[in-house]
Amino acid sequence: MDPRAAAETIWQAALAAGEVAPLLRGSLQRRGDMLQVGDRAVDLSVIDRVLVLGCGKAGAAMALAVEDVLGGLITCGFVVVKDAHLAPTRTVVLAEAGHPVPDARGVQAASRLLDLASSAGADDLVIFLVSGGGSALTPAPASPITLTEKQEVTRSLLAAGAAIGELNAVRKHLSRFKGGQLARAAAPALVVTLVLSDVIGDPLDVIASGPTAPDPTTFGGALDVLRARGIWADAPFSVRQRLHAGARGEILETPKPGDPIFGRVRHVIIGNNQLVVNAALECARSLGYRAELLTRELQGEARQMAQVLLERTRALEPPACLIAAGETTVTVRGRGRGGRCQEFALAAAMAIEGDEEITVLAAGTDGTDGPTDAAGAVVDGSTVNRGRQAGLDVQAALDDNDAYRVLRATGDLIVTGPTNTNLLDLYLVVHGPAR
Repeated sequence: MDPRAAAETIWQAALAAGEVAPLLRGSLQRRGDMLQVGDRAVDLSVIDRVLVLGCGKAGAAMALAVEDVLGGLITCGFVVVKDAHLAPTRTVVLAEAGHPVPDARGVQAASRLLDLASSAGADDLVIFLVSGGGSALTPAPASPITLTEKQEVTRSLLAAGAAIGELNAVRKHLSRFKGGQLARAAAPALVVTLVLSDVIGDPLDVIASGPTAPDPTTFGGALDVLRARGIWADAPFSVRQRLHAGARGEILETPKPGDPIFGRVRHVIIGNNQLVVNAALECARSLGYRAELLTRELQGEARQMAQVLLERTRALEPPACLIAAGETTVTVRGRGRGGRCQEFALAAAMAIEGDEEITVLAAGTDGTDGPTDAAGAVVDGSTVNRGRQAGLDVQAALDDNDAYRVLRATGDLIVTGPTNTNLLDLYLVVHGPAR
């Protein structure tokens, strides 16, 4: 098998490991009146109503799996997902909203989730489904901040290369929904949150901005993020006003660890990128490669991380496969289209130009990479030449953050459509054909 075919085979195996239904059924099992949730049991005979709520790119698949487990016991449900991420649920109502920049549909969805959570009583069970993308899908701007102003801040943070933790620290403190505030609305109901983690290290307060998790971040910390990323001076007045007021203690903080509202809240992580990594390693070895894991926590500028992985791979004796997972970032300086995986791939393609032994793959397990229809790309030593033959200046495109245009022309994009899962990005460097 040649390196390119091997990389694509490894990617497919890794993606299959992130299928939501078996992951959820492994953590949510019903036996008569007893519902096993992780290592805890819930007696359904004393539960009045079961509400299924949620947000995130994998929300539809998670809702379907919950319906398979609980069936007619679900009283009502509402889950907001990214556009084109719907599924044929029976009881749980699905709504679409904007991602990564929030929109008015998301505002309506967040309000409905808050209303439903607030309706829950002490004898009710709220099953909350959380996956990556949930934060952008549930904007609930705190007055007097408008949706337009929150969109502006989100775009500025994304363009400045803010890490997900930084982005969410700001989002929480401009919101009525995030940072444990949905748990505050649902109290005193029993809340079980099932989490598909798309964040390095699985921090509950960061995944989808932690709607039911204690929030260790503060107004002052959110203010510091905007300053550190160089966008404080240009942020809307209402945003700066709220963060200043919160830092002075004039606005109620998000609920913190130890708050009694979390006394009846349970979190279970049903999957993370360890599953993807293990599947990739196993597949690579089955193909005859010496497979090594660099890290499950890859971070940093995408084009710089591409060089790091290539250097490490070239130090390995072929046939070798170096695997990494995580989430790189792109500091946008140009006006082109692309995403972190496409930028990683194009930077790698330039570094391996003419090398017939190396193939590089970078793709998001959710099926999307930036504001494009691609999950990422797979490139080899011929990519740059094919780009030039298409009349493109590859270096200029990279400088303009325009990886999508080049990789579309070379036929190197990976287009999966929505995968209905979200377990971070996978990065592969395959060195040499398998023996």
